[in-house]
Amino acid sequence: MGASEPRDPARGVDFPADSQGIVSTTAVGRRACATAAGAVDKKLAAKIAAVSNWRSGYLKPFRYLTEAAAVSYDAAVALSNAGLDYLYDTIEFTRDGVSVPIRQLPSVESPALRTVEVAGSKQPVRELVVPFEGKRLVGDDLRRTLDDWVTRGTVEPGFAAAVMLVADNPEWLDTSDVAVVVLGVGAEMGPAFSLLRWGGRVVGVDLPNPAIWKRLVASARDSAGTLEVPVPVSTSATASDEEIVQAAGTDLIARTPEVLELLRSIDGPMVLGNYLYADGGLHVRVSMAADALAVGLADRADDLMLAYLATPTDAFAVPWRDVEISRGRWSHRRTKLLQPPLHLLGAFEKNYSHTVTAADGTRYGIADCLVPQQGPNYALAKRLQRWRSVVARDAGTRVSLNVAPATRTRSVVKNRALAAAYAGAHRFGIRVFDPSTANTLMAAMLVHDLRNPAAAANPAVELGNPMDLFSAAANHGGLWTTGYEPRSVLGFAAALGMFESRA
Repeated sequence: MGASEPRDPARGVDFPADSQGIVSTTAVGRRACATAAGAVDKKLAAKIAAVSNWRSGYLKPFRYLTEAAAVSYDAAVALSNAGLDYLYDTIEFTRDGVSVPIRQLPSVESPALRTVEVAGSKQPVRELVVPFEGKRLVGDDLRRTLDDWVTRGTVEPGFAAAVMLVADNPEWLDTSDVAVVVLGVGAEMGPAFSLLRWGGRVVGVDLPNPAIWKRLVASARDSAGTLEVPVPVSTSATASDEEIVQAAGTDLIARTPEVLELLRSIDGPMVLGNYLYADGGLHVRVSMAADALAVGLADRADDLMLAYLATPTDAFAVPWRDVEISRGRWSHRRTKLLQPPLHLLGAFEKNYSHTVTAADGTRYGIADCLVPQQGPNYALAKRLQRWRSVVARDAGTRVSLNVAPATRTRSVVKNRALAAAYAGAHRFGIRVFDPSTANTLMAAMLVHDLRNPAAAANPAVELGNPMDLFSAAANHGGLWTTGYEPRSVLGFAAALGMFESRA
């Protein structure tokens, strides 16, 4: 959805329209950021509100919000609450021609969906095995690789420690006692396939696309776990796999109340994981639909964990250790092959031009890794997930939000510019992961956050700032420790990647 387009006729969760039925996604994004900033800094709010061309000018405001939240715990919570409140007063749910703010999501008179169980017959895997460059990393090999990544600045030390804790406690891999709801269950970076392999219970939500569900049902049958598939209530209890495939799925944007009713019917502990992705304004709409589910399930906070994957291409307040590694690499950049002549052209910028000293004296670097090609709607969709994580954890809900590395997923590879940039990223100390590696590692992090009482995900664990939740165990692939401001090398990485792929 562009800056100004006719409203989506499917409605459901949607941006508000003017009297001519035209939607402005940029206006909503700018006002959401300005309102969030206004909770802590009125001058900053005015500065953000004054950005005239939001589609090209949104990068700095999202960095400003990160800086403002890093000042103190209270600032991060206030800012996050304000941003969410604005969105809940603004984003609408429309059904049968009647529009209401999404906070007034209508109820359903009778259930429209139920789940059918697709059970596997294999023995569960009780060992953390990470596929990597044609090898299967386990035990000491996995430990050595993780240690190497920490030394190289590819991952945070907390990430390596968390993954190894899962490896050392293989019984944690069994999540059959928890209903892990995977929104976007067919997503390449989602945890469903790993959880099923480990014998877990997965409740899958995705669009009614038989191609998606055929793959999912087949994978579930070939696993040790169970996949609970949403189908219309009229679906036969004895439906064959082919009948399940044809009936499965639902449109979360259009049927948010029905999905919420379905999830409320599930007993016992639950993880609500958002792994949804869409292009443009549709990403904000589906993210808000997912967030409405989290709000609707808030009354079961004692046995609910929210889960997300943060994109590395955002702005984060990061540990000072990363700033020191980055500055050391900047100082030694002239010794690197190929980079000196480019540096002489003045092409590259030093990383961490912005830092923050919090009210308690903690120093943070501001890792500004926002990528203009992804657009302001993508940034807003990912930021509202961070806002929800801060607010929910502060209210006592367990929250798993882990930074996942740049990964060669299908959605990236089909974008020639991003694919080329990923191919050349290693020249600047940035590792891009294969999907199988990243997927397994991030599923292990989900398990860690669910099982480890000392995880930052646990609201009983004290954090200096709730944003530490994002940075303590991040796998950023080296974006936070490279000596170069990421946007300044993006074009060169792409050019090098194209050259190397043709060599």
